[in-house]
Amino acid sequence: MSKIGKINISIPEKVKVAIAGNMLNIEGPLGKKSLSIDLDMFNLDIKEGKEITIKPKKIDQNTKRLWGMNRSLINNAVIGSIKGYEKILELVGVGYRAALKGNQLNLQLGYSHDINFDIPEGIKIAVEKQTILKITGFDKQLVGSVASKIKTLRKIEPYKGKGIREKGQYILKKEGKKK
Repeated sequence: MSKIGKINISIPEKVKVAIAGNMLNIEGPLGKKSLSIDLDMFNLDIKEGKEITIKPKKIDQNTKRLWGMNRSLINNAVIGSIKGYEKILELVGVGYRAALKGNQLNLQLGYSHDINFDIPEGIKIAVEKQTILKITGFDKQLVGSVASKIKTLRKIEPYKGKGIREKGQYILKKEGKKK
């Protein structure tokens, strides 16, 4: 039995949930999300617009694995449509800075050229100070993906700790050469 899959998902008042075929449509004040759910494998019940329950039709190894994951995906979509998700990135290094130019994020990361990062739809990036980026959106997977792509533009260097990191991320620093 899946411990996560058994828990019911409560739906806030401002969120609308509807099933159309194999698609589960979740609409809230921050955005819309459609999830594809295998209805041959799972039963999906919406109780009076207040709760969603997901249960497998028959329990075997494959359905046990997917039960908790599908429940988590639905829960993340409900939370994202009402609250949203955010990640905060820090640029650590001399001369590292960020600025917004229209629908692009302009990054100066110590290279000989500036990097222009296209901001995808559904994501908002705010530049607080010049070295702190706040990435917000209603899709948890998209927010994490954008944060990850920005972090790969300048990976953290292990000796001085320069690079792009998430707020609160611990960096294991290496010791330099000894005389």
